[in-house]
Amino acid sequence: MIQLHECVPLTRQPVSLYLGARFSRFSLGRRVHITRTFVPTGEKLSASRFTRAPSALVCEASFGSQEISLRRDDFQSHGLPEMVVGVLGGGQLGRMMCQAASQMAIKVIVLDPLEGCPASAVAHEHVIGSFTDNDAIEEFAKRCDVLTVEIEHVDADTLEKLEKRGVDCEPKASTIRIIQDKYLQKVHFARHGIPLPEFTQIDDLESAKRAGELFGYPLMIKSKRLAYDGRGNSVAKSPEELSSAVSALGGYDRGLYVEKYAAFIKELAVIVARGRDSSILCYPVVETIHKENICHIVKAPADVSWKVRSLATDVACKAISSLEGAGVFAVELFLTGDGQILLNEVAPRPHNSGHHTIESCFTSQFEQHLRAVVGLPLGDPSMKTPAAIMYNLLGEDEGEDGFQLAHKLIGRALRIPGASVHWYDKPEMRKQRKMGHVTLVGPSMGILEARLNTLLSDESLDSHSTARPRVGIIMGSDSDLPVMKEAAKVLNMFEVPYEIRIVSAHRTPELMFRYAKLARERGVQIIIAGAGGAAHLPGMVASLTPLPVIGVPVRASVMDGLDSLLSIVQMPRGVPVATVAVNNATNAGLLSVRMLGVADVDLQSRMSQYQEDTRDEVLAKAEKLEKVGWESYSSAS
Repeated sequence: MIQLHECVPLTRQPVSLYLGARFSRFSLGRRVHITRTFVPTGEKLSASRFTRAPSALVCEASFGSQEISLRRDDFQSHGLPEMVVGVLGGGQLGRMMCQAASQMAIKVIVLDPLEGCPASAVAHEHVIGSFTDNDAIEEFAKRCDVLTVEIEHVDADTLEKLEKRGVDCEPKASTIRIIQDKYLQKVHFARHGIPLPEFTQIDDLESAKRAGELFGYPLMIKSKRLAYDGRGNSVAKSPEELSSAVSALGGYDRGLYVEKYAAFIKELAVIVARGRDSSILCYPVVETIHKENICHIVKAPADVSWKVRSLATDVACKAISSLEGAGVFAVELFLTGDGQILLNEVAPRPHNSGHHTIESCFTSQFEQHLRAVVGLPLGDPSMKTPAAIMYNLLGEDEGEDGFQLAHKLIGRALRIPGASVHWYDKPEMRKQRKMGHVTLVGPSMGILEARLNTLLSDESLDSHSTARPRVGIIMGSDSDLPVMKEAAKVLNMFEVPYEIRIVSAHRTPELMFRYAKLARERGVQIIIAGAGGAAHLPGMVASLTPLPVIGVPVRASVMDGLDSLLSIVQMPRGVPVATVAVNNATNAGLLSVRMLGVADVDLQSRMSQYQEDTRDEVLAKAEKLEKVGWESYSSAS
């Protein structure tokens, strides 16, 4: 028997969204209880053609408004408010999916055994039941127009039976079955030509030893199933450690395989969205940093070359094209020292590596997943901010002590510019448990790294660590300082953090090389380089960094600065230097502010005010000249 208990709506808010029609006023908060106890027990798409969109790779996608069938039947005629998306699982991913749905006039109901699961408070309905139980899933499916997952460890057999009876499941049961078994996942992708670390199944100590002889040590030993967030992985550094590593995973009967250790230099990830029409969009490549095998920090976009980004996106798209069904997928990758991209694993759902998209992208991964499974056009995945960092709030201690530590960090985060806190509202605190996350967005990765350091070190926001230079002012000699200080005065006026360095292209070439190569990593966004005479500094720096370089010709003792000017403006094709007039470091400072203002509304507004003030100053002088005459004006000045 199923008992339905209608609860008081938790929230009621207006929502206006154009998707062919306008909808408003809907409520959230009903919860459904199943009173009996349950015991837990698309078409392929070629990835060969890509076109580039800002900060994202796109394959056969359209952002235009269009009428699309939301199911194979005609339920779209009722409008989105009548649609019910059922989600197997009510964890933090389900919670954030529900929050995205509330802005799209889509009802989301979740199936989860925990009454206080994270999604419970924000779902349209919460059905209490196990997402691994056949009966619970079948009853739940009757209430849904489309069924999806926020965790892959569900009953794939039941999903397959439901699909045969015409139930709409996205992604498909075949995809869930492949991905929930890590070994089967490797076999599948190997058959489709996806680059992977070498792997093999092991059944006993002898087969494990043979794998060690084949792949060498350290040897990665992994569980085939129920492996996530650091669980299900073990490392044997020598043959003597094989038995203990296997025991740590529960023994050979659990189902194990081994993988050749991937000597990676970075771990990358790509969120891939696949629509019901087989269109595919890829989010920008990100770098993931792990702590005890759990995702700890995500940096978007990844600081890798365009070639690596393109290769990572190509591998991710090819992998997802080999699977069936619509939705958002996460593809985790290894970048090796020789530039190879190897696939680590895939998740058939929104993922920790995509949480930053809520604040940093035009379409979050959660909205995108809903768009995909119901058949709406996929949204724009490109970033709307230059940089983002996601920091996972992992449990640092048990119980109340852990909550206090987390709340202290949240308090610091709320004082940091560009920080957004997401708390998952889990009732129990445990060490290394994902309790929430903080996303930082800002004008550069260097600035965000400084803000993250402030968050983690409890430093004052007034400390030097938050004022990383956005502009680097460099010169070949201290004799150039009387000219170059004018650029610093401009930056002071606009409150732009900067640094001043003496970096000679001729006397300290190693220092110049190091400065140019590391400037971007340190958060510098623009370099102003002043030089006289031969004036090689601006061009040499421009050849070493992808940052914009503004050259200031400095007047020397001969040729009145003309030699410096001609040297700087005669850069070869492919090495641009924006050059200002001789000794005009003021204009260099102003130009750098304008460049920064492209992605900084506050600076752009200040520049507009500066232009108005300059105009008013000139008009005041003109009025005074007309009023007092040129003789009095000249004597007064």
